[in-house]
Amino acid sequence: MAKTSYEKPDYWAARAQKEGYPARSVYKLSELIEKFPLLPRDLSRCRALDLGAAPGSWSLFLLRRLAGRGFLAAADLAPLSRQYDRGLFDGENFFFLQGDLAAPETRQALAGHGPYNLLISDAAPATTGNRQVDTLRSLALAEEALLYAETVLEPGGGMVVKVFQGGDTAGLLRRIRKLFGSGKSFKPAACRAGSFETYYVGLGKKQGSAGNGR
Repeated sequence: MAKTSYEKPDYWAARAQKEGYPARSVYKLSELIEKFPLLPRDLSRCRALDLGAAPGSWSLFLLRRLAGRGFLAAADLAPLSRQYDRGLFDGENFFFLQGDLAAPETRQALAGHGPYNLLISDAAPATTGNRQVDTLRSLALAEEALLYAETVLEPGGGMVVKVFQGGDTAGLLRRIRKLFGSGKSFKPAACRAGSFETYYVGLGKKQGSAGNGR
């Protein structure tokens, strides 16, 4: 069976392997962090939460950036790849939970390590090929991430969440803008040319704001 374009290695995937990351998605986060003031200047004060973390590129990027400072918690249904972490996933400033993001026990465990000043989510559903179905599933995951932001992100904190464009993603962006001082859409260069994914960025969570919930 011929490989699809998504299965063929490209510049970003090859670069990720060369630089020791399990997936090309690391360059999406690096560009987002370069473009937006998501990290505190004093990295020892960084407390980040990575939702939908597997295979681990975003967590690994942040841990390398933190270099033993700050703290990162992460969660996913799937385990993290240990191919490139060189022990970073065993560090005292990292906590990983394998579980359902929507489960009460997952929420409680992650909240116990907060509050956080940065929430990142590259979570994506298992795609079906039906854009409408995939978009709705992606939106549900993004709304889950926003619910976390409402409850465990401290005032002034920032958020990055992936969405598949379509459906009521405009409504999600409006909710982000209500919760944060600013909310923007940004598509990093490392996104595949034919992909309909993009990222919403919320900066400066408002004092006392808890959004609309679900």
